[in-house]
Amino acid sequence: MGKLSNILRIPELMQKLGITLLFLAIYRVGFSIPLPYIDQEKLNRSMGGSGGLNSVFNFVSMFSGGDLSGATVFGLGIMPYISAGIIMQLMAYVVPALHRLQKEEGQAGQKQINKYTRLLTVVICTVQAGFYLNYLLGDKGGASSGSMGFPDASLPAGYFIAMLLSMVVGTLFLMWIGEQIDEYGIGNGVSLIIMAGILARLPAAVITLLYEQTATGWRFKDSVLTLGGSGQDMSFERLATLVVLFIAVVVAVVIITRAQRRIPMQSARHVRGSRAFGAAGRQYLPIKINQAGVMPVIFASSLLTLPYFLFTAMASSTQWEWARRIADAFQRQGWVYCVSEILLIYLFSYVWTGVIFDPKEISENLKRGGNFIPGYRPGVRTAEYIDRVLLRITYVGSAFLAVIAISPTLVSSFLEVRPDVAQFFGGTSLLIVVSVALDVVQRINSHLVMRNYPGLTDD
Repeated sequence: MGKLSNILRIPELMQKLGITLLFLAIYRVGFSIPLPYIDQEKLNRSMGGSGGLNSVFNFVSMFSGGDLSGATVFGLGIMPYISAGIIMQLMAYVVPALHRLQKEEGQAGQKQINKYTRLLTVVICTVQAGFYLNYLLGDKGGASSGSMGFPDASLPAGYFIAMLLSMVVGTLFLMWIGEQIDEYGIGNGVSLIIMAGILARLPAAVITLLYEQTATGWRFKDSVLTLGGSGQDMSFERLATLVVLFIAVVVAVVIITRAQRRIPMQSARHVRGSRAFGAAGRQYLPIKINQAGVMPVIFASSLLTLPYFLFTAMASSTQWEWARRIADAFQRQGWVYCVSEILLIYLFSYVWTGVIFDPKEISENLKRGGNFIPGYRPGVRTAEYIDRVLLRITYVGSAFLAVIAISPTLVSSFLEVRPDVAQFFGGTSLLIVVSVALDVVQRINSHLVMRNYPGLTDD
């Protein structure tokens, strides 16, 4: 408590924390505002199942900060903005004009890229909202079912445009909230929005795990306090296993997230008269083991939702049995999905690491600063050595991401836990929460240390 009380002694830090919490509270309020003209009761009945497209919606919503299972103004979350940022980073890596704008123009160039990112966000959000509303308002059960908001499949164009604009403006407002947190709050605004969306689902997952719904309300499961059990019954030993697994996964995520490969380096010594100048102590070039962060998992998970939509639509239109089987294989339960996800995580780990970490640029920076790696000449040889080290540690980091990504599927299969509950025992959600929490703690530590207070993680 003594270290936490130091936060109260820094007005600037308290102001940043207050602004961050205020914007996150605004996000949670908007998260519950429904779209106009949508029959929410009918939507809840349609989305009440735990399989099929609803499970895909819940999974995508887990790391987007939105809620596709409920038609709200923040339904798409912040994912369109993230997708636009990723596309712009990849384009800056391959398009020479954007690369020069990013590297040579400085802050002015970065502002221009941010402008392009916002415009691309509007395009992506409009397309995604159009497909999503077309699904919600379409006829999904014959002529008698109609749409979510109207008794028949006909829909005035003005109503559709109003709902489309509501979702687009909602995502743009989330983008603005994230930027305000970046500028006036503490932590990365987009990451904090995603974390808030994940943590908001935790109480419902715990209730589902420990309680059952009866005619009179929710009742604590008797099986939780007994040994044994089958099916969806939560027994005592199964609950204890889940708690141990949760702690183990959190510890592993913290260790790998903070782990580094330190490459020894030295500074050139300059001799002036009888005195030598230069760093006498040992110095290191730190390279994170998980250099790519959570992005490969997000890429892989997002891409693997496409086969389900594609083959489901193909099966419904052609009645091909093989298409239906392939669609079922990509519902996050089978080995086909797990193997595909592992392969894509390895692929995107190397691609994303190559985009954000340039060994040649690091080598040039070391050379300009008068530093060098012992045994390797500055320049090309140093860049080649850093590249070899990066390839090896990326392989280890990718293996870690793959294990974390498939752990919810393993927990759900072997312990017979619902997928929405198993998501909190690994996968993208837990990795994001732990990574964002570590980032916030590190930023708070920097404020404390800068004012000569002990950090939260100091012994």
